[in-house]
Amino acid sequence: MLLKDAQIGDDCIVEQIHLPFQLERRLEALGMTHATPISVINRKGRGILIIKLRGTRFALGYNITKNIEVRRTVCEAK
Repeated sequence: MLLKDAQIGDDCIVEQIHLPFQLERRLEALGMTHATPISVINRKGRGILIIKLRGTRFALGYNITKNIEVRRTVCEAK
């Protein structure tokens, strides 16, 4: 699924990033690489998300979130 479709509280793993080279490298410098876990903290409208990535909160706009493929992680209650 795309990151723009994630809901508040979802824990996801980054699968692929389809962005222009410089923007993709910038996200990698911030710690968003393949197989990185992220958590959706809040949604601010159409595809605008606040995420937690490696202990830091980031706001990402629709043009970024629509180009990042993620998969949900399944947490089992014990």
